[in-house]
Amino acid sequence: MKYLVFWLSLAGVPLLAKVLSLNHRWMRWAFFGMIAGLYFYQGTAINFLSREHYTGTARGMEVSLLHLLALAVLLAWAVRGKREPLLPEGGIRIYAAYFLLCLPGLLNADDLLVGWFEVWKMLLLFVFWHAMYAYLRATDDVGTVVKALAFFAVANCFLVLKQHYAWGMYQAVGVFPIWNSLGAAMNLLGGLFFAGYLQLGPRDRLGALCTVAFAGTAASAVWSYSRAAIATMPVAYVLAALGVLAGARRKKQVLRRLSPMAVAALAGLCMAWGNIAERFLHAPKQSGETRKEMAVCAREMIREHPFAGVGINNCSLNMQDDHPYRERAEGKMGKPIGAGGVVETLYLLVGAECGIPAALALLAWFGWHAAVCWKAAWRLRGTEWLFVPAGLAGGISANALQGILDWALRQPMNLFLLVSCFAMAAHLSGKKRDAA
Repeated sequence: MKYLVFWLSLAGVPLLAKVLSLNHRWMRWAFFGMIAGLYFYQGTAINFLSREHYTGTARGMEVSLLHLLALAVLLAWAVRGKREPLLPEGGIRIYAAYFLLCLPGLLNADDLLVGWFEVWKMLLLFVFWHAMYAYLRATDDVGTVVKALAFFAVANCFLVLKQHYAWGMYQAVGVFPIWNSLGAAMNLLGGLFFAGYLQLGPRDRLGALCTVAFAGTAASAVWSYSRAAIATMPVAYVLAALGVLAGARRKKQVLRRLSPMAVAALAGLCMAWGNIAERFLHAPKQSGETRKEMAVCAREMIREHPFAGVGINNCSLNMQDDHPYRERAEGKMGKPIGAGGVVETLYLLVGAECGIPAALALLAWFGWHAAVCWKAAWRLRGTEWLFVPAGLAGGISANALQGILDWALRQPMNLFLLVSCFAMAAHLSGKKRDAA
């Protein structure tokens, strides 16, 4: 039944695109659903080719109905004659370079099919990004993006509450596959909504929505009890606050709103301190040792294939006995290694699978958008949309740092949220101050 619905939906994409092109309001609702609908991503996704028990970063050739909705939005703008170049700005060009640099390693891959799973996921990101960027360029409707992301964050928080309190789930995951993914996404969005609260305040309609969404993202990140997310959370909020303070016209008002949040954060930290301390101070020693072992193995893969890697999504396959990396790591560490799997550090993982140039391109991708956000924040200082680039600068920086501690940003949900924020930052960086 699920496949039947999918194929019928795919056949209906051209018709939906034509209908959406006729009415701006319909287009806005479709766009809102494309972003807020990420809440239903798992329930609407289909794996056409799948290896459910594979321990890599992609386990199937997955397509969601949300991809089809993004395609319909993109085609609708094309029907109206509003077409963007394939690579219209610097961020998507860096992503294209990163994508191309990930391909040569497939020549060294043990399994081309599992490599294709990750390549397919990366290709779909192009569609999602272009749908976001095309809509924003045509309408300048940043508010709908913020509202849709807020809806997603609040709905996800209710699910986290249910998991944590009703189901007794210690580390809640929300709509995400693992708690590290939840924490990373909530830090990304949390910076945005915190900045919105600081600039607009709870008495403004959009400011009130940002306030509620900020509370939801902060609570969700804490209830994930992801050590990586909790460690990088202050980066998102501190940078967001600094960005708003630097560009706001009424700095005293921002400081007045910041004070109660500092008290609330301290109170929340005290309430959750027992579980947080347990995660940091009494984490299993084996977990830390396994991370070190995987890191050493990944470095051995990079030494042997520094420019192409062992093949995207093939890291765990290269931990088998028919490869030398595990044995070399044992020689360097002076002990046997019993674990297999995927190295936790995102940049080491990309370096091992795709080579050093690809890892540098990934770092450039994050760095570029952080810089673009600060540029946009400076350009939009004193305007109503200052909080968006200021908050995104904090959230993107927190995610980039979390990549040192885990690979959660390779999860589809996290990537879709990232490219949504990147498209918004790209649009705002070119927005004229007098038009804001």
